[in-house]
Amino acid sequence: MEMTAALSRQEAMGILARAPGKRLSELFNREKLPAEGQNLRGPETGLVALRGRIGGGGSPFNFGDATVTRASVKLPTGEIGHAYALGREQEKVRLCALLDALRQRPEHASRIDSEILQPLRREQEAEDRRQREETAATRVDFFTMTRGED
Repeated sequence: MEMTAALSRQEAMGILARAPGKRLSELFNREKLPAEGQNLRGPETGLVALRGRIGGGGSPFNFGDATVTRASVKLPTGEIGHAYALGREQEKVRLCALLDALRQRPEHASRIDSEILQPLRREQEAEDRRQREETAATRVDFFTMTRGED
């Protein structure tokens, strides 16, 4: 599903956070975008607490912890980008923060959207579709037979 309007920052960051680090790096390097930026924070890795609810409406309970990496980068022109992602891929998260900052510059925004974010989005949608189909193939439907002896 190709979009003609620019992606929102939230959509863009969601795509970047889910992207494999190696693939993101390939796309970034292919576009030859400026890579200079000052690290303001991190990249650093830590834990976040996860909370859940039974059935979506029960009392909250501590579910466990997840590893998260974050980074903030400032471009020489002053734009600041931030990024968070599950896992420990520090270079990936720094690159996400750099892309967040670069998208704030009009001369880079549309190219990043069309040449990096849209291909990643298509790949993620294809993977989601593949997983749904794989799950559906293993689905078991249960039903009850009645004997007719009321």
